[in-house]
Amino acid sequence: MKAPCQFIVSASLLATCAGVSAQSSVTVYGLMDLAIERVTNLGPLHGQVTRMPSLTGSLPSRLGFRATEDLGGGLSAGFTLEMGIAPDSGALNQGGRSFGRQSFVSVGGPWGTVGMGRQYTALYWSLLGSDVMGPSLHTFANLDSYIPNTRTDNSISYRGNFFDGLSVGATYSLGRDVVNAGPSPAGTNCPGESATDQRACRGWSAYAKHDKPTWGVAIAIDAIRGGPGAFGGFILSAMKDTRSTLNGHLKFGEMKIGGGLIRRNNDASVATPRSDLWFIGLSYPLTPVLILDAQYSQLKFDRSANKATHPVARMTYFLSKRTAVYASVGHITNRGSLALAVSAAQPGSAPVAGGSQNGVGFGLRHSF
Repeated sequence: MKAPCQFIVSASLLATCAGVSAQSSVTVYGLMDLAIERVTNLGPLHGQVTRMPSLTGSLPSRLGFRATEDLGGGLSAGFTLEMGIAPDSGALNQGGRSFGRQSFVSVGGPWGTVGMGRQYTALYWSLLGSDVMGPSLHTFANLDSYIPNTRTDNSISYRGNFFDGLSVGATYSLGRDVVNAGPSPAGTNCPGESATDQRACRGWSAYAKHDKPTWGVAIAIDAIRGGPGAFGGFILSAMKDTRSTLNGHLKFGEMKIGGGLIRRNNDASVATPRSDLWFIGLSYPLTPVLILDAQYSQLKFDRSANKATHPVARMTYFLSKRTAVYASVGHITNRGSLALAVSAAQPGSAPVAGGSQNGVGFGLRHSF
């Protein structure tokens, strides 16, 4: 029998269920992923650290609430609230936000879905098929900290699925980041919605994908503007930071190969505004419960000696559909003045400029 409100979480988390339609439902979901990793060659003393990182293992830990309601006539409404958790301490990630991963309300129909709130940008959706490692300890996203944080506040989104595997989407943000969660090269701490500067901290993105059973291809563009107080020197609304990507994947039976290129133009970087990040990866099930993932990526700045290469690999063993153990390894080589870390799973991991690092991690993941 359907109750007037099917909440299975306390009223302290979700305010009230009064007046909710009998056709609505709330799903609680989440994932806990905790690793122990070792990173070499840290800082000028070339030290080593063994730690439990707070940001990610094989995937970032989270707790979420998702609701849907059938409005009739092919229409539906819903919301998503999703918090990022630092499993080593129980703290909240994304700058301490209560629901920093996602927080939006939406309405959908045969024409697609429109959402409002804190949401993923088009860059995130475009990379899903081609990135075999995801936001893990060792991944090409370590070469650009914006990639695993492709979300904007105060945003309006549209996503639609059409004929023959074609899908499109777009987002527009009135003020992309209201929380001081940095400093970050992505230029966070940029609330926007200013009466004196209409362009400050705006952001927009768009993508188009074509997915078939044995292949897929995607294009996307993601652009953000600066504003007063933004990190990374991104302090003027006339400044733009734009990433454009072409990526795709091929499937050969159970094996998948994915790769792509991300071109960046960053007005906040006077000396090296343009860079290219390319990656190629392989995912192959050695057995039905043992998966091998490997990826090679390179970041190169135009007209500069700045360059980084980043080979990584991961083995995952599934104890059940929801529980897995894994081992991950990575190496990074920096050139020029770059000092990117082999692992972005916790701040403070960088080597000296031009230095190299090795990293290894072992972890346990459980989803629910």
